Formats: sequence, C-alpha cells, structure tokens
Amino acid sequence: MDTVTWRELLSEATERLRSSAEAEHGSAASDARRIVEEASGASAAELALVLGDPVTKGQMARFDSMLERRRGGEPLQYVLGHWGFRGLDLMVDQRVLIPRPETETVVEVALAELDRLGGREVATTVVDLGTGSGAIALAVATERVRTRVVATDASEEAAAVARANLAGIGRAAARVEVHTGSWYEALPGELRASIQLIVTNPPYVSLGADLPPAVADWEPRRALLAGPDGLEDIRLILEGAPEWLEADGVLVCEFSPEQVSAV
Repeated sequence: MDTVTWRELLSEATERLRSSAEAEHGSAASDARRIVEEASGASAAELALVLGDPVTKGQMARFDSMLERRRGGEPLQYVLGHWGFRGLDLMVDQRVLIPRPETETVVEVALAELDRLGGREVATTVVDLGTGSGAIALAVATERVRTRVVATDASEEAAAVARANLAGIGRAAARVEVHTGSWYEALPGELRASIQLIVTNPPYVSLGADLPPAVADWEPRRALLAGPDGLEDIRLILEGAPEWLEADGVLVCEFSPEQVSAV
C-alpha cells in the first residue's frame, strides 16, 4: 500500500470540507488544519515539520472519523474534543456549551470588579452559577490566586466535565469546588451573605428563537433556552443574589443586547 503523508491528508481535508454543504464559509482550510494537527498530535507550530511524515493506520482512522464528523455539521470544538479559553485548554463535548469569545469578556468584567473589591490583595469568594465546562470558574481561579471559586451546575453531566477540566489548571484546582444543583440551591449554606462576586452565563435564548443549525442541533438545549422571553433563569438569579452576596458584593451576568432594557 502506498504511503500517505500528512500533507496529502491536509489537502484532502480542505477540499472535502469545501465541498461539504455543512462547512461554514471560509472555514475549510483552518478546520482542516486543526483536524490534521489533532490527528497527528502536532501543535500548530509543529505541523509544518510533520507534513512529510507517513500516516499510521491508527492516525488515519482518527483523521477519517474527525473529518466525517465535521462534514456532517458537528462543531469543530466537539470534533476536536477541546477548545481554548483565556489561555486554558478545556475539554468540551455535547454535555456542555462551547466556550465563546463573548464569555471571555464576561470574565474580564468579573476580574475588574473583583480587583475593585480588593481581590488581588485579600482572600475572596467567587461563585460561578451554571458553570458548564468550567470555563469562567477556572479562568478566575487561575488569574486571581487569592480567590476561592465555587462553581455550580444543574446538570450532573456538565459538572463532570467541569471537574475533569480541573486537572488542567494545576495547583489552582485546589481552590475550586464544583457542586451540582439548580442555581443557589447548590451552594453551601455557609456562603450566605458572604460572597464577593457572583458571575454567570445562564441560558438566555427565548423558546422558538431561530438558532443556527450548528447550535440548535448540537449544543445542550438546557444550557441555551430560558422560557418565552429568555429571561426565566436570569430572573431567578437576580432575585436570589441579595441573599448570597455580601453588602457590597457584585453580580456579573451575560445576556443578550436585546434584553438590556428588560434586565
């Protein structure tokens, strides 16, 4: 059997993704590159060095599987099984939402508020409600070393992903707890009226909203949809916050620009 190299597979993947009806416009080349990197075990910086290497049977099988999944419309992040978020490499699959750039902005706002409260100098407690993959919680824990982070999620499956991602943040993992339960119900009672910062990316999409197929067909609906106006969960979070925050505590919440006046 003729030897196949990674260069040939990169070319093949690019062309097959370009011909796929499910491929996003303009993403074929970059998606193909990421799939080849993952299948070969090479980093982005190393890929050029291995393009001439022969592909093993096991690597070929993995490449074929990932390529077909992507051609079928599955988001690249799920195909790869991990995705970057503020310098972290997080495991992601269909149990959790894909970490997005707008949520990185939420972390920036949360850290700024935490610093205003003295979070760089004194011990603070941050709660991440609806943690999903743990993206927000883990980012806060790694970027603010005096902070205890308590993360919650109503989904046992999502909480399992967050706990698995703790392994990737080293010593900071000792300052992170993951609890299962609906919003504030999951929190230890000792935290009542003592939390400096609550941060959350709750479901805020209205029922019947026209979502892209890559979202509607693949990402967990429980983490997206929140009633007729998309505000059911946000209302619960706003109502419960005063009971759990300390006197000058802060709530940072992600929501849609169209919901500003309602919130």
